[in-house]
Amino acid sequence: MGAIIAILSRKMEDVRREAVSMLKMLGHGKADGFGLASPTKVIMDGSIENLERKEFDSHILIGQVVSKTLESDIPQPVQFDHGTLVFQGRIFASIENPAKANLVAQRFNQRDRNAETFVEEFDGNYAFGLAEHGRLIVGRDSLGLRPLYYGENNRLTVFASERKALWEIGIRQTSSFPPGNVAYVDERSFKLKPVRTLIKQRVKEVTLENAVADLRRLLQSSVRQTISGLKEAALAFSGGLDSSIIALLAKCCQADIHLIFVGLKNISETDHAEKAAEALELPLHIYQYGKTSVEKHLPQVLWLIEEANPVQVGIGLPVFWTAENASKMGLKVLFTGQGADELFAGYRRHLDHYITYGKENAEETIFRDILEMHKSNLERDAKICNFHDVELRLPFVTHQMREFAVSLPLKLKISPNGKVRKYVLRRLAEDMGLPKFIARRPKRAVQYSTGVTKALRRLSKQKRQSVKEYTENMFADIMKRMI
Repeated sequence: MGAIIAILSRKMEDVRREAVSMLKMLGHGKADGFGLASPTKVIMDGSIENLERKEFDSHILIGQVVSKTLESDIPQPVQFDHGTLVFQGRIFASIENPAKANLVAQRFNQRDRNAETFVEEFDGNYAFGLAEHGRLIVGRDSLGLRPLYYGENNRLTVFASERKALWEIGIRQTSSFPPGNVAYVDERSFKLKPVRTLIKQRVKEVTLENAVADLRRLLQSSVRQTISGLKEAALAFSGGLDSSIIALLAKCCQADIHLIFVGLKNISETDHAEKAAEALELPLHIYQYGKTSVEKHLPQVLWLIEEANPVQVGIGLPVFWTAENASKMGLKVLFTGQGADELFAGYRRHLDHYITYGKENAEETIFRDILEMHKSNLERDAKICNFHDVELRLPFVTHQMREFAVSLPLKLKISPNGKVRKYVLRRLAEDMGLPKFIARRPKRAVQYSTGVTKALRRLSKQKRQSVKEYTENMFADIMKRMI
């Protein structure tokens, strides 16, 4: 899927050098090409060195690292009547074909307030930048599925798909661009406008049976939309509740689904995954690793996720292996069950808050986790998949699903006896015919179930460090070497 940048000099100075440096950093040494555009001109080249040599002065530039994930992807930026556009991602406005960048540009041409209207109307995973005369317009999907960051100094306002592009030009203080917002930037101002953001809703009284039926309808629709047009796809598979539901729904669509299981050697979860795949009657590809593989891939994962948090690293490594193997298999799209835990109270802390502090506190914790999902999970996974030229698709994470989950009473997320998390999702699994050993299986966090956390502890112990010290020191060394 590549990456995008947008940059504006408030001092009206040429920003081509900074833009090229950012694109080079985001190319990871393996891009199909590069594109750069001012409000009036577009240039493309397969080589960043050639792009750097071209005459092209402007204080406003947008750009793309070109990486064709699907055949329908077109090189960008693209020109339209009022400026130029870079668009990274997909929109799933219907179950036909996801929108292409040139069609998106046509949409922006059609009406006033076009950027805001686009974010308000279209679901999907996307980020975009428009270069117009005297200003930049930048936006992100309402869920934060597509990574986008921004930062400023006394001269520049800059946006990019990864933080490292901003670090490369000296901007160390970066922020995640708020989902569902549009930014308007010129020489004098930076205005963020919320367009489609999550608002806490009044809980609706609904029976368990009706909630299960609504959830099934929403998930079926989401899987159909996100799988439409694909002949085959990969699914990150643990044999657990979330990935098994997606696997069963995807199996009903006209695409070959390949289940991918990763983990350290000799872990008990492997047997369960094999049993679950057999019950689903879907092919399972098992990839097992040793402690040396954790040590080998850890620096790359740290660089990709752009932080040293041990939990993020512990999750990032299995995602890295899964995306890497999907890519080696020639599969361009990877599905995961990400998002179900935030939406339906799947984390242990949700139950702990309910038991210790009561219903209102638990509801607030769940709502906050949904709001912060893009920072805690989505950006990490998307950046890793993007590196492997694999497109991440998340059927649980849609605007409609989020609205539905926020309106559900807590008793349908945590069972009335206070013991079962993701209660409505487990009932759906049983109604769909999934065996009880899947539907009722307790959640195990991926960093533990894959054996990665145990391996990290052993590696850090060899260095006489805590896991936190081990990952932070390694990340600091990487930053010194790369930036």
